[in-house]
Parts: sequence; C-alpha cells; structure tokens
Amino acid sequence: MVRRPARGFVSDPDRLLAGLDERQKEVAETLRGPLCVLAGAGTGKTRAITHRIAYGVATGTYDPQRVMALTFTTRAAGELLGRLRALGADGVQARTFHSAALRQLHYFWPVVAGGHPPRILDGKGALIGHAASALKLRLDTAALRDTAAEIEWRKVSRLRLEEYARVAHSRTLPAQLSVDAMVALHQRYEDLKDERKQIDFEDVLLATAGMIENEPRVAEQVREQYRFFVVDEYQDVSPLQHDLLALWLGGRRELCVVGDASQTIYSFAGATSDYLVRFGSEYPEARVVRLEDNYRSSAPIVTLANRLMRGRPGALTLHAATEGAQSGPTPRVSAHVDDAAEAASIAQSIAQRIADGTPPESIAVLYRINTQSIALEAALRRFEVPVQSRANSRFFDQQEVKQAILLLRGASISIVDEPLFKSVSDVLRGLGWRQDPPEGGGAERVAWESLNALLGLAEEAPPGTSLADFVRELQRRQQQQHEPTRQAVTLSTLHAAKGLEWDAVYIAGLSEGLVPITFAQGLEAVDEERRLLYVGITRARRALELSWSKRASSARAERAPSRFLDEVRAPAAPSGAGVSASRSRAR
Repeated sequence: MVRRPARGFVSDPDRLLAGLDERQKEVAETLRGPLCVLAGAGTGKTRAITHRIAYGVATGTYDPQRVMALTFTTRAAGELLGRLRALGADGVQARTFHSAALRQLHYFWPVVAGGHPPRILDGKGALIGHAASALKLRLDTAALRDTAAEIEWRKVSRLRLEEYARVAHSRTLPAQLSVDAMVALHQRYEDLKDERKQIDFEDVLLATAGMIENEPRVAEQVREQYRFFVVDEYQDVSPLQHDLLALWLGGRRELCVVGDASQTIYSFAGATSDYLVRFGSEYPEARVVRLEDNYRSSAPIVTLANRLMRGRPGALTLHAATEGAQSGPTPRVSAHVDDAAEAASIAQSIAQRIADGTPPESIAVLYRINTQSIALEAALRRFEVPVQSRANSRFFDQQEVKQAILLLRGASISIVDEPLFKSVSDVLRGLGWRQDPPEGGGAERVAWESLNALLGLAEEAPPGTSLADFVRELQRRQQQQHEPTRQAVTLSTLHAAKGLEWDAVYIAGLSEGLVPITFAQGLEAVDEERRLLYVGITRARRALELSWSKRASSARAERAPSRFLDEVRAPAAPSGAGVSASRSRAR
C-alpha cells in the first residue's frame, strides 16, 4: 500500500532541510524512535524541532493530527504553533502540559465521572488561609505563598502526605511552621478542596493521569489520537509530568526530547534534569544529538558562559558560530559603592547606548529578585529611558489593552474600506493615545506604551489587512500570550528572562547574598544559582555588563562580590575574550 502524505505536505520536503547546520539536519531527519537533543543556549533548538515536525509531515511520516508538541509556557507553545504554521505543518498540536491535560480532563470527565469537572482554583492562597484558620495558625502573606509552593512541590514530586512528612525536615519551611504543622496544613487544604469540589492546577495533571491509568477506554482514545510526542525544555520536567507523558505514550517509543541540563533553574518547583541526562538509560536505543554551535552570542560572551559551567555535570561546550561573532566587545565587570550608584551607572550607560542608536527594546537589565527593580527603574526614568517590567501584569491582561481590543472588535463590524493604520489609530486616540509619549512616568506612560505597541502591530501588518483580520490576529496573540515588542528597555528577573534574548544585557547585583541568594544552602542549591547566572549570560547577543555593589543603599554592612565573578574572570580565557573590570562611585 502506498502511504499518502499527510495534510501539510509540500512538493519538495527537502527544502525544509535547507539552511540547517549538520547537527540540526540530523535532528530533522531522525523521524522515528526515541531521540534526545542536547541543545545549548542559542543553538537553534526550536528551529531544529519545528523543522523535524514539518519534515515528518511533509514526507508523510507524520499525520499532523497525531503529533503533540509539549512545552512549559503558553508563549512558547504559541511560538511553536506559529513556526509550524509557517512551515506548512498545520494541524499539529502545541500545548503546555497543563493545557493538554486540562483539555483531556474536560473531554473525558463527563464520561468517566459524570457531570461537569470540578472548578479549578484561581490560586491556593485563600484556601490555605482558611485551612490555617481552622488549625488556629497565623500566617503572613509570605508564609502563605511558601506553603503554596510546598504543596505544589509535593504534588509534582508525586509524594503522598506521609512521604512528604519524612522529607519535609530537609526542606526550607516558613519560620512559623514546624514540620507537623506544615503536614497538617497540607491535609486540611486537601480536605477543604475536596469538600468544596474544587481542584488545583496540579490536580489537573493528577486527575488526567488517573483516568488514563485506570480507564482503558480513556487510555485507548488518547493513545489513538496522539502517536508522536516532542517535549521542549525537557530539563524542566517534573516527576508528575514525566509519568503523565509515559501514560500518553503507552509504551510506544515515538518521543523526541530537547533540553539543556545547564539551564535547569526550576528545581525548587520540582523540575529535574535527571530525565534528560538519563534518557539513554530509559531508552537504550535512543539517538543522542548535541547542538553546541551558538548562533546568538559573540565569542567573548560564549567564552565567559563556558568558563562558568566548565566541569559541571551535563554541561555542553558552546562554540560561537555567528558571522562576525569573534569581534564582540569584552564583557565588563563593574563594582559600585552602593545599589543607588550601581543603578545610576547602568542607567547612564543604557541612555548612552540608546543615544548611539541602539533600540531600547534590544536592551535588558536582569537581576535576582523583584525588589532590585525599584532602584533600577527609578534611575532609568531619571534618564528618560522607557521601561517595561516583566514582573508587571502580562500585556494582554492590562485593562487598557483589553478595552482597546474590545473597541477595535466593535469598530471592525462597521469599518470596511479604510486603511488599517487609520482605523486603529482612531480607536486608540479615543482611549487617550497621542503621537508623542507623556512626559511623566508611572501608569500613564505604561498605558501609552501598551497602546503604542498595538499601533505598532497595525503598522507591521501585511498590506491589505482589514480591521477584522487585525482583530482576529490580536485575539490569536491574546490566547497564546504572544506579546508585541514594545519600544522600552526590559527589566526582568533572571528566572523570567529564560527563553528571551537581547543585543545588550546588564546583570545587576552580582554579590554574595543575591547571586547566589542567601537561602541557597548546600552544593545543589548553589549549583542552581550558577545555572541561573548562566541563563542570564546567554541571553546577550553582543554586549554584556556585569555589576555588583558593596552595600544596599540604606545599609552599613558590606557585601562581597559573587563567588561566580572570580570564575568568569579566571585567566584561562583566550586572548581577547577575558572580562574587563571597572569601578564607579555615586555622582
């Protein structure tokens, strides 16, 4: 029997391999059996796996309706879908683990249990608070947040309550709670949840796994629907996600995983790189491909990143592969008298970059904890540098953005033959947008920048795009959290910067107590901090500035520079790839 190409077939599948390097091409052509792709930062892993899926569809090896690509954020899933659509692989599902599980839960629950599935909690805080009150425990906001994190860690680690009680002594618990109190709080939380017929985010995965495990008809339908799995960021898989994936596979070996052990930065949330590192033990017949040619960063940045991770378990050795990568500026380390001086120095440097022609959206300032952003944002505002913070609400969750999309949708009903830019700008002017940004900062400036970003999307739309088409595109972006680029410098924690990149990156606060953070006790915790700094370093394309200050602006106690700075300044670097040092004082 002749196998017919699946939907999405293109006349020349080999064109999908053009432009891939040899290792990426090996990934794309390995269509069957278990495949492990060890992909370093900036090595084109998304390009490799999307071309693999598209090549499989184009050659008829995959029916796109039978392929599931899994990742960890809605934004990443949206990016995968966009790339696959552009490559002709329509019909492939790209979802987060939770999104895929929730869809199956809603579909199968009426059949298995009858009625509607339980309501999902918006957050754990309120219910934990009720549980604490029932146990006569007084917890502040931080303790409630830490308790929620402990509940999540226990569940994704697949620990029963009695098992958690045995390991909780080694966990960092809120000061107000003993191990016995924490265990009792977990139990009361679960009881209240059951009484109210509610489930939390982790229960979605647990319930879906339970249905597949215990209901043969559910398992049969799920495994019939999805035959081929691709998992991105496999170093971030938790035991619960790993087990659910195994249930989806049902013993089949059609699995491709992609990851980098050096970018494991969510161990505190139950993620483990063990499944990536030991993939060959779980699947002895697996092919392993290493992607180590970095197409993002200049050679000096790549050298510094390699030096930081040299000798660490599972670390890849990156090679700068971009044309002209050898000529990048040397990363610089600067020391400052206090946080205010550090923030002022960074702001002044960024203002100069922008004046020299660097777009603000191609610059980022990264730091360990959110409170560090206060001084940095204030300093940047003084230099009249536009700022966007990834700690704020997501773009499409902002009230002015929601209102704009609602009004644009209404306008699209009556506006037909009018230039898109005029239609969009007229609607946004009604919401207060003007051509020139407001002079002040704060909420007014943030609102203007958000509306201006929507107008930017209208400017970038293909010729002939109608207002109705534009609104549909906005709704698609809204669903996938595909945010537009705003003309502003990004402020972000190191964790939130994962998966992003900028031309120029400043990493602030590289002192002991911040990187590594004070509560990082023990070798494993410090290694996680090392990986977090590695993630920050590898976000930079051309310029990298590292800095630290001797003390907080309101404190007398002096800090020491991060132990990692000594390592990146080691003399083992090739000539021209070292790290220069400078010092600054408050002005």
